[in-house]
Amino acid sequence: MSVMIRLVGAWIAFTLLAPISQAQGLNQLPARPKNIIIMIGDGMGPAYTSAYRFYRDEPASEEVEETVFNRLLVGNASTFPAKVSGYVTDSAAAATALATGVKTYNGAISVDSNQQPLTTLFEQAKQRGMATGIAVTSQINHATPAAFLSHNPSRKNYDELAESYLQAGADVLLGGGLRYFPDALRAQFAAQGYQVLVSMDDLDKVNQGKVLGLFADVQLPWALDEPDGQRLSKMTAKALALLSQHSQGFVLLVEGSLIDWAGHNNDIAALLGEMHEFANAIEVAEQFVRQHPETLLVVTADHDTGGLTLGRDGLYQWDPSLLRALSMTPASLAQRLIAFQSSPELSWRDELASLWPTPLTAAQFTQLSNARMQGQQALERAINKLIDSQTHTGWTSVGHTGVDVQVFATGAGANVFNGHQDNTDIAIKLNSLLPVTAAKNPQ
Repeated sequence: MSVMIRLVGAWIAFTLLAPISQAQGLNQLPARPKNIIIMIGDGMGPAYTSAYRFYRDEPASEEVEETVFNRLLVGNASTFPAKVSGYVTDSAAAATALATGVKTYNGAISVDSNQQPLTTLFEQAKQRGMATGIAVTSQINHATPAAFLSHNPSRKNYDELAESYLQAGADVLLGGGLRYFPDALRAQFAAQGYQVLVSMDDLDKVNQGKVLGLFADVQLPWALDEPDGQRLSKMTAKALALLSQHSQGFVLLVEGSLIDWAGHNNDIAALLGEMHEFANAIEVAEQFVRQHPETLLVVTADHDTGGLTLGRDGLYQWDPSLLRALSMTPASLAQRLIAFQSSPELSWRDELASLWPTPLTAAQFTQLSNARMQGQQALERAINKLIDSQTHTGWTSVGHTGVDVQVFATGAGANVFNGHQDNTDIAIKLNSLLPVTAAKNPQ
């Protein structure tokens, strides 16, 4: 079945449901949104939101407090790619499904299994005169944002993807990836009217117009290492402020990219730091929806990473108290301990003891000491394993898994996403909610 037929079918179903619901006295579907915000927690499987709930719980209270994920949950989605890639997707194929409504092979950036370009949600929106933008914590030419902005047979073609953004026409591009945008390429963006920024401090000075913000060489700093940074929240707020100035409406993609990176590292501490900042950004978007009820917010994940489990080794326990007390990621702690210079007064062990929230046994010190002699990466892995042991956190993989992911929504059209759906259905529904006809004078 062609994508166009599926889109038409989805739209017919959408338009027919409203009068039926009204006649039966059921909840009438909301009006078509003017603005659409799509937020993707990369790798954010169902266990991630559960872990975040317990991580944010107030230990002294009797009840487990609600999070934004509890509040906005409406359904779930399957994530498998095209059959040629089996049942477990990568971020490129999953993002292509979310951006185009079509399954493809792992590694593909909005091309089908024959490597032919697929029309994306952003391209549909631009044809209707809407503004578009992204705000991500990875490099802006990483798999997920690239699938909404470009077409390429391989997600690994970072330079080609960066150059292709000149033709994408997005109004707001915020994230990392400075290394992929050399001076000459940034000059071309400037010539097209973009305000080109390389410092987050300069973002406050931008009040209108197009912007290309590249705030790190590759990824942005880990949220746990920069608790007051709130970079994704700030980029989301700025993107909304800029895009909402467009009279024809907008489509914004926000990605908590590093949730997935922490999952690949089996790093529960960094993961929950990224989850907290992603939750903060969702609340920024949720507040925008409250103030602009003609806006739809849809939040989901592209896949699950790591096969996270809360509880292990036959014990009915998961204890996040250590995680609440950590002040830096295991990567930063390992780097600090590797670089630490012993002195008559202090050793790296004293430094670790001063930074670790709980007392360490002699056996644990020995394990970390042996890992330290093997280098920073070995020490980081050892710290992660120590955290897992003390919190009773388990993992099944350092890659992706094939489990379904959750879907969260609020605002105009949100109830279209209730229940189970495939990730391609999310794209089809979003397309069906765009304006029916293109604007006569696109911006």
